[in-house]
Amino acid sequence: MSYAASRSSRILAGVAVASRAAAALAAERARLAPWLAVALGAGVLAYFALPEEPPAAAIWVAPPLLALALWLGLRQPLAGWALGLLAAGALGFAAAAWQAGRQPPMPDLPRGATLVAARVAAVELLPEGQRLTLEAARLDGGAPLARQIRVRLKTEDPARPQPGDTVRLRALVRPPAPPAHPGAWDFQRAAWFSGLGGSGFALGRAEVTPGEAGGPALATLRAAIEARVTAAIPGPAGAVAAALLTGGQSAIPPVDLAAMRDSGLAHLLSVSGLHIAIVMGVSFAVLRLLLVLSPWLALRVPAKAVAAVAALGVGGLYLLLTGAAVPMQRSFAMAALATLALLTGRRALSLRAWALAAAAVLLVQPAAVLGASFQMSFAAVLALIAGWEWLRPRLPRAGPGRARWRRRLALAGFGVVATSILAGAATTPFGLHHFGRLQLYGVAANALAVPITSALVMPAGMAAVALMPFGLEGLALAPMGWGVEAILAVARWVAGWPGAALAVAPIPAWGLGLCAFGMLWLCLWLTPMRLLGVPLILAGLASGAWQRPPDILVSADARLIGLRDGEGLAIQRLSGASGLTRETWLRLFGAAEAAALPREGTSEGGAIACRPAACTLRPDPGGPAAVLLRTGPAAEACAGAALVVSAEPVRGRCAAQVIDRFAVWRNGAHAVWLERDGVRMLSDRAARGARPWVPPVPVPRGTPSADPPAPVE
Repeated sequence: MSYAASRSSRILAGVAVASRAAAALAAERARLAPWLAVALGAGVLAYFALPEEPPAAAIWVAPPLLALALWLGLRQPLAGWALGLLAAGALGFAAAAWQAGRQPPMPDLPRGATLVAARVAAVELLPEGQRLTLEAARLDGGAPLARQIRVRLKTEDPARPQPGDTVRLRALVRPPAPPAHPGAWDFQRAAWFSGLGGSGFALGRAEVTPGEAGGPALATLRAAIEARVTAAIPGPAGAVAAALLTGGQSAIPPVDLAAMRDSGLAHLLSVSGLHIAIVMGVSFAVLRLLLVLSPWLALRVPAKAVAAVAALGVGGLYLLLTGAAVPMQRSFAMAALATLALLTGRRALSLRAWALAAAAVLLVQPAAVLGASFQMSFAAVLALIAGWEWLRPRLPRAGPGRARWRRRLALAGFGVVATSILAGAATTPFGLHHFGRLQLYGVAANALAVPITSALVMPAGMAAVALMPFGLEGLALAPMGWGVEAILAVARWVAGWPGAALAVAPIPAWGLGLCAFGMLWLCLWLTPMRLLGVPLILAGLASGAWQRPPDILVSADARLIGLRDGEGLAIQRLSGASGLTRETWLRLFGAAEAAALPREGTSEGGAIACRPAACTLRPDPGGPAAVLLRTGPAAEACAGAALVVSAEPVRGRCAAQVIDRFAVWRNGAHAVWLERDGVRMLSDRAARGARPWVPPVPVPRGTPSADPPAPVE
């Protein structure tokens, strides 16, 4: 065959493929729009994946692309949609870069105790004591900080500050903590976008000066509701009831939080779609009933439309009262679209509404896409909409008379179970990635607890808030407390079942990406090509099998050093080590507990051999060895090791690579893999790159300038 003929055949084959793709997209015309929101989120993720900040001009790429996509879409819809995906990605990238650039810098906090004078922005109840969010704080009489700080009061402190008051106290305030290990959740990034500059605890009692003009209205209202609820409902039930009405979970005892989490009921504590649906649904029903009870109003006012708009207003107030968390933003955005659909006679819930809500949240809070709250909330709703869309035509039709009522009761029970299964399946990959836990009995727990929440707890809570101005809230808080006690009893009972919550190794970020894309592919398309999403989901769930955990972990302060012993983890823990870091490490290994390093002898896994001066780790008999130095001269350890790890500075020359107190001080936590061909190290600074929320390389005191050392790759 001649070159010309071969080239012609390739062109014809390409045209045929393009033609089939265009035909497939034409068949999916109704589902093209939601993919623009997916592209918007991909652009946000692309910004956060960069190792350094993009050029400032990058944010100006989106407007011309959007204009060109709109122009092309009016002439060639499919081509315009394809270009629109690129434009939406550029818009998400620009939104994230712009939001990051407009944040105030992190304050340089004192290293020791400081005198704090600040205005109280919010008060959070704790199981023991209170935590204050302070704004315009002055440290040791300095200039007001541009960022908020949080300070936990002493348990025995009798002060009861309210939002708007001014407090003076002596406290120890620290900047946000770095990640527990390279690739772990970035508290500093979250603080950068939330406006938090540091947190700490009081060293003495607080001096409170009442505010003259009062505090923020919503913060004051939130504090008042929490105080009345916890006064009327004592113990954990009161803390849970307050959380359902105000969104604050800090007062719930850890043991009850763990029970709710292990039973699969933690979503009931996170105010979201279920709660706002109940609030707006009850408001709509009550307001519509009141309107139709008056014949004069019923004949002159569109009761359904007025009740819907008023219920949306109640939902907006609930959104603000509960702190406008990401699930509530999503829920309220979809509720607003559902109200608009109801007023115009359109379908209330659709994937387009889901996409519009996602786009709105992403443009307002781009960093939310990285959090479990955003991911699990939108995944659950996506699965519910797509699942019910598929199930609706397959459900049996109603029969006459009693059969109709039996069908309705059967559908109600089926709906509770199916909703729990769909939402649970959709959120499982995200729970595995972020928390490394698998709840096995969530369907059973939700089948018991959700009806109690919907029929008793939330309606009684709404009635209590309505009765508070008259001092009669106790009439409604009593039954609300009974309902919450029943939910807690269900949580404790189910959490006690064998294997209720399994600790498993988390799936890596790339595996979560596969699951998420596979889920989007499965739920957003209509034609059979949607089934291609199933193998992507399965591959993402199995990705943990290809993810080898580190052989060595060193915390950012070197107070925790972990060595992998077989499939488990052995930890050297020094005084003052972070309990949260240790829990994060255990989650990384899918372990419930860690072993202690033996003083002498070989570990149970056989990979660690210890003596009083040092421990040697050799996972592969033919591979390199690492030495954890305990005491004694470093020269002895350096002699036969590829890597030396020490909680203290290793001074002097050493032929081996070294991770010591100086290394983590400069570059943060370290992870190490001992491979046959050598040692692979990754520092936190290398993993995160040079981003605005990553602190610069520290310089020793008294050093006017220094070239920053290259981060460990």
